Amino acid sequence: MIVVDTNVIGYLFLSSDQSLLAEQALQKDIEWAAPILWRSEFRNVLTLYMRKNILNLEQARIIMDSALKLLKGREYQVPSTEVLRFASESKCYAYDCEFIAVATDLKVPLLTVDKQLLREFPSIAVSLSNFSK
Repeated sequence: MIVVDTNVIGYLFLSSDQSLLAEQALQKDIEWAAPILWRSEFRNVLTLYMRKNILNLEQARIIMDSALKLLKGREYQVPSTEVLRFASESKCYAYDCEFIAVATDLKVPLLTVDKQLLREFPSIAVSLSNFSK
């Protein structure tokens, strides 16, 4: 099992230059986990794609349903005290620290492309490119 951030989820379901790496990561470990926050962040990404006329509502709904299916049973609530502790020990935003908190609690790595998370939490965060090799 690995924790993935919303960007990695997006790369899997939305075509980008990182999509192949996300697909390779899924082949390497199919048990992806995330804090429940990923849902709101991913809905925002899908909304942006709809507003730019890249996706229509039905396409966005299908993608969201597919992502929900992938993460079913592996979405986690995180204690605010843990999130705030990680935020206070770093320069990262609290919402980014939710992913760190889940990974720490599950004792698994966080797969991310976020440079600040990679820099601030090198023992927890793993880059998508390094993981997919």
